[in-house]
Amino acid sequence: MPKDKRKCVDSLRHNEYYDMQGVFDELYNESIKGSEFHNLMDIILDEDNILLAYRNIKTNGGSNTPGTDRLSIKDIAKMEPQDVVDKVRFILRGSQHGYRPKAVRRKEIPKPNGKTRPLGIPCIWDRLIQQCIKQVMEPICEAKFSENSYGFRPNRSVEHAIARTYRLLQMSNLHYVIEFDIKGFFDNVDHSKLIKQIWTLGIRDKELIYVIKRILKAPIKMPDGTLVKPEKGTPQGGILSPLLANIVLNELDRWVESQWQYNKVTDNYSQKPQKNGTVDRCHGYRAMRESTKLKEMWIVRYADDFRIFCKTKSDAEKTKIAIEKWLKDRLRLDVSQEKTRIVNTRVRPMEFLGFSIKVHKKKKNSKYVVDSHISPKALKDKSDKLANQVKVFCKYKDSDQGAKEVVIYNSMVLGIQNYYRIATNVASDLNKIQQRTYRIMYNRLNTQSGNALRKEGRTLTQLEQQRFGKSKSLRYIAGTREPIYPIYYIQFKNPMAFNRRICPYTTEGRAIIHDKLGINCNLMYQLMNQKLASGSIEYYDNRISLYSAQWGKCYITGKEFQCLEDIHCHHKIAKSKGGSDAYSNLVLVDKDVHILIHATNLEIVKQYLKILKLKSPEIQKLNKLRELLELPIIVKEKRSLTLSYKCE
Repeated sequence: MPKDKRKCVDSLRHNEYYDMQGVFDELYNESIKGSEFHNLMDIILDEDNILLAYRNIKTNGGSNTPGTDRLSIKDIAKMEPQDVVDKVRFILRGSQHGYRPKAVRRKEIPKPNGKTRPLGIPCIWDRLIQQCIKQVMEPICEAKFSENSYGFRPNRSVEHAIARTYRLLQMSNLHYVIEFDIKGFFDNVDHSKLIKQIWTLGIRDKELIYVIKRILKAPIKMPDGTLVKPEKGTPQGGILSPLLANIVLNELDRWVESQWQYNKVTDNYSQKPQKNGTVDRCHGYRAMRESTKLKEMWIVRYADDFRIFCKTKSDAEKTKIAIEKWLKDRLRLDVSQEKTRIVNTRVRPMEFLGFSIKVHKKKKNSKYVVDSHISPKALKDKSDKLANQVKVFCKYKDSDQGAKEVVIYNSMVLGIQNYYRIATNVASDLNKIQQRTYRIMYNRLNTQSGNALRKEGRTLTQLEQQRFGKSKSLRYIAGTREPIYPIYYIQFKNPMAFNRRICPYTTEGRAIIHDKLGINCNLMYQLMNQKLASGSIEYYDNRISLYSAQWGKCYITGKEFQCLEDIHCHHKIAKSKGGSDAYSNLVLVDKDVHILIHATNLEIVKQYLKILKLKSPEIQKLNKLRELLELPIIVKEKRSLTLSYKCE
């Protein structure tokens, strides 16, 4: 399953695990109807929503980055669930001064052009609160958002935006493209305008509006230690910022659509529903082209990066002026004149999301087809990063560290391939990187003692074999026997267009993405709500994950759990001996199995083996758990049922 889709499915599962899916569905449906929402803070502070927020951010790599309070998600993971819930509620409602987020840590991230991108890293408790808010606001906003925006939205990706771009260029012959660049968008969002837009979407909870204002006004701690109070902007790095950015620019999407795509003129003509959930308005468009002076324009937006597609140069020039003025007057945002340009894609390529895209005719009198490359800037950036990583693993070629560095290099290769495989010339572009990186490898690994690159190494995994097994350029590091993935060995993939029937907040929309959970959900909710004498929030959350991963069955016997009392969570390495509540250290087993795992008395072992009637493979799995506890393993003698202990 593709990575983007896998992430989407996981997110949906999380909602189902914590029984919040029904609440989100209702918010979405009410938003479609145009309802107003006045009591959203009660949903935000619901116990299940807070626990869901923890689950959603704990796997995010950024959650391990400390803010100004030097705390990370690991510090929250040690706390009991109720303590986490109480803490969030206290921060938002307990103080007499109201919610006051801590200072945001400013961090400068280098950009490929030599400049830096300012990131704002909130403290971990503020991030958790932002996630709680995002979960509740998102279904309301999704019901109102444009179909032409693809960035930071559930189920949407760069691939969908590029697919839409290809279609507009190739099928609709909209060859004049306006490349817009908003000056410092995230740093220049007008707070008062944003609050009005949130209000317009139907979010009328004054307490929530107050909290959002506080988030926007949170002081920023600069690298030199000084505090700056922002008057505008949303900090990049905040969990809520992408959603707020989409709220701001959704007004732009709707205005551009009203000029042509959803112009009221089309309502007077027949409209055909399509399989992907769209409506064919071709009769209305034909009438507008023939009988009006309206300028045809289409928008594709990914976050603050958007492109406008037009038929003629004249239309593009006039549209450019109109949108610049609209952005200034309505959203108080300025356009960079140096970076904003009109491109005739028949003559030179447009650039969008790291791709360079042109159109050309294969033959005389034939239709225009898309011809795309990795953009020169992106290609240089990826080439430099991979070249630097090659130098690292060449330095440690014969050590365990070298093997780890090769794994990092391979993961970078896979990431680049997966992202750019929708460029029509991806193989030829990546071959340039291949030549550079392999040249460095051969120069650094060819020594007087011999070449450290081999054509043979460790056995490839099934996925590695499928992807790179037939490549003649596949090489292995002699010392570690690790394979080095050939980056150029990739085939172009047609980008998949977004299916507008998909929606994470309707039963029908979710059914397209994944099937219903094939487990006893009632028992899972009982497990989630079970109150233990002690246990961290990480422990509680991982139990739910394990219940789903094990399909509601015992790890040893494979039998389905029938009641809550049967479910025991076993630590592979005991906490008294350094074990943790991490997912990898836990399994769910039947209560009788759990007794057998820890049993040291021979008679008790015989008793529970008789009850459970375990087969040899099940006993082997059980023994592996006993070995981790440094307990003697259970051995069945061949000619009798007598049991004996055999130390490891």
